[in-house]
Amino acid sequence: MATEDKNRATAAAILPLVGGAANVASIAHCMTRLRLGLHDRSLVDDEALKALPAVMGVVEDDTYQIVLGPGTVARVTPEFEHLVEEGRAAAPAASPAPAPAPAPGDAPSASAVSAVSADELAAQGAAIKAQQKAKNATPFKLFLRKIANIFVPLIPALIGCGIIAGLNGLLVNLEWLPAVTPALAAMASGFMALIAVFVGYNTAKEFGGTPILGGAVAAIIVFPGVANIDAFGQTLSPGQGGVLGALGAAVLAVYVEKWCRRWVPEALDVLVTPTLTVLISGLVTIFGLMYVAGEVSSAIGTFADWLLSNGGAGAGFVLGGLFLPLVMLGLHQALIPIHTTLIEQQGYTVLLPILAMAGAGQVGAAVAVYFRLPRNESIRRTIKSALPAGLLGVGEPLIYGVSLPLGRPFITACVGGAFGGGFVGLFNQLGDTVGSTAIGPSGWALFPLLDGNHGLGSTIAIYGGGLLVGYVAGFLATYFFGFGKELLAEFNVSQEPTPSTVAATGGTSPAPTATTGPDHRDHPDPGPDPAKAPAGV
Repeated sequence: MATEDKNRATAAAILPLVGGAANVASIAHCMTRLRLGLHDRSLVDDEALKALPAVMGVVEDDTYQIVLGPGTVARVTPEFEHLVEEGRAAAPAASPAPAPAPAPGDAPSASAVSAVSADELAAQGAAIKAQQKAKNATPFKLFLRKIANIFVPLIPALIGCGIIAGLNGLLVNLEWLPAVTPALAAMASGFMALIAVFVGYNTAKEFGGTPILGGAVAAIIVFPGVANIDAFGQTLSPGQGGVLGALGAAVLAVYVEKWCRRWVPEALDVLVTPTLTVLISGLVTIFGLMYVAGEVSSAIGTFADWLLSNGGAGAGFVLGGLFLPLVMLGLHQALIPIHTTLIEQQGYTVLLPILAMAGAGQVGAAVAVYFRLPRNESIRRTIKSALPAGLLGVGEPLIYGVSLPLGRPFITACVGGAFGGGFVGLFNQLGDTVGSTAIGPSGWALFPLLDGNHGLGSTIAIYGGGLLVGYVAGFLATYFFGFGKELLAEFNVSQEPTPSTVAATGGTSPAPTATTGPDHRDHPDPGPDPAKAPAGV
């Protein structure tokens, strides 16, 4: 306990001398140094840092490095990270400056006379997002966030290698450039062959251990020599257990390392701790985790195939319709290891193209909102600016800026995603598998990553058909059932100053326009009264 207090005291002494928690951009450590990325170098008090008893010196390179010595730095760094997190959490949120009051005689702006503008809608969306984020701060969801943080840094490599794999497959099928395709195959497959190492590295980093030790233990899983080892009455296979085995091995390594840091004397820490960490967690990985994780990985692949082969349309309908709520609840992060496992096993994940249909429903719903609110130019401008990103699979601007604050359009967007997912799932059930060689992109951005069992043309056609179904279903559901009378009355309001408003401020009344006058011939018919829709829609 006294050692922990000493390490925390050292961290507490360092933090204010580097500018406080708000000035710390990144934290890492090597064998002897605490390495800090800083926002403002001028806030650091070098002389006071050097005067601290635990500090042996400071070095300035690409990061600001505080020399603490072997053993000590590994114990001080976690305490420093905790203090930084506490400091950031305690920092009061900046309050927006109040808007200046208009001067007498000034005409109000367009947004000032609107009942509800896009800015107000976006503010509601931001409030909902912040509220949901607070609700998601449960231990289970924080654990899922840690899992997501392990795999998210791998997405760029998955995308790059996935696109190269698709290009290579196309060249092989066309029998073009036979001298180049082996090189492309090596580029596409090299990362996947060693993905367990990267997962182990990121896992140890995320759970507070030494990243390279996590990578070293995970590397056992892909080492060819494990084929000479018998465990549970069977010979192990290189890669058995995959990313799930690597994740479990690295988590175990973190706990072993922390146990060693607590009991091993500092003088022996640099030799004993890494050795025991790799030895203990390595033995457990070889004679336990690889077998168990291998069985779990196989079960995941088998279940995914069974689900779409037997319940294709229904399973796709449910998955596509529930994905946006899963995102809202933070539970979608649990799917990331499953996607990665399927990619590792089969070369692609059959779940992502179905889940991507949720974005298609969102796009269709946004277009319907655009046509149902012909007088609210503020919201229509927001939709026009966010729609290209939505088509490419980036749905957050439309979700938090449009559909979610409006309420019912968020539900109808889910309906669009359900129909799109059901379309793709139906073809999976009929034997035309549609998958993605990487995770991350969706919408139109997923086309270069598509793969399947019946050729690229068929795969692209099915996925494109699913997007179209999602767009149309989301549009129709939102157009006819996404608005009630009160919602339309509140949001479908012109943003141009009315004559009475301008007269009240001493200005000149603008010429009558289609949005202010009684003549609505320039606007589409709002359609049937959504209030008469069936209950529960």
